[in-house]
Amino acid sequence: MKKAIRRQAVEAGAGGGIANAVDGEMTAVVRVIGLAIAGLVTAAIAAGIWKGFSTVSVGRGALVDGLMLTEVILAGVLILLGSIVEGFGYGLSLGTRWPYTRNIVWLMVQGDPEAAHRVVATLVGLVALALVVLAPDSATISGLSLIIVTALFGMGTLYVLAGKAPALVHGTHGLLAYTVFLIYLTGVAFPGLGFWSYLAAAAALHPLLLAVFLGGMTTGQRGFGQAIGVFVKPQRLAHWTVAAHVTAALLLVATLGWLMPAYPVAFYLAVTQVAVGFLLFHAVNLKPKNPGVIVAFHQCMVLLITLAIVLLWR
Repeated sequence: MKKAIRRQAVEAGAGGGIANAVDGEMTAVVRVIGLAIAGLVTAAIAAGIWKGFSTVSVGRGALVDGLMLTEVILAGVLILLGSIVEGFGYGLSLGTRWPYTRNIVWLMVQGDPEAAHRVVATLVGLVALALVVLAPDSATISGLSLIIVTALFGMGTLYVLAGKAPALVHGTHGLLAYTVFLIYLTGVAFPGLGFWSYLAAAAALHPLLLAVFLGGMTTGQRGFGQAIGVFVKPQRLAHWTVAAHVTAALLLVATLGWLMPAYPVAFYLAVTQVAVGFLLFHAVNLKPKNPGVIVAFHQCMVLLITLAIVLLWR
């Protein structure tokens, strides 16, 4: 009964596109993760306030410093939310309607990760806009531009899951989301450094971003609730995409190993991530619609590797 009422609410929402709504499974784990995400959003705001008051900058500069830190955390939370949406089968919980339904806040309060994903994405966009107004430079303008493009590709991922768009859209969305995270992370870690020059020179990030792109492609290839299938020799496009993704992950391990001892923590995390990836592969085949928390853990590892590379954790 609750699902039927919820479905009607989604289909009555504003926005274009075909409804195609498919409810995810609301479990105790999903609710706990939802509370944890709410805590992270609160922490992002609190961290920004703390940064604003503790920085050596004053006035507008202090506000910009605080917002930059908040934006980094929110961008990371948004990526995690995307993995929770995938892991618990909520990719089409709002159908292909985008960006909102009239009751999206209520759905978020009820625990829908996809509704939370879109609300947090809006918050990320608003903070980025505020940063452009307060400090219009290459980094903030690039950040806002990337967020807009990422959001448009986010709409496209709904059609990928519904079988109406190519997997390339899903892979590009993931790549853009991580680029947004990186541009604000480097802005906090290295104020005044040109992001695009840094990205071009940061060799360790290149295989990481390739793996992120191919991971998104893998999700897009299997579509919504479909298994990839166990294989030894690739037989179809989804298998070849997985093989390419694994190759990129191994390339990341090799690159970090070659650059040792520059990135020791990132290297060991990347080695562990390969094992986690195989566990995820089996989880997706066992429970293709909702492989579970392993998806979020896999994504969390990618975020940690990214942080370890940029911040040179030792």
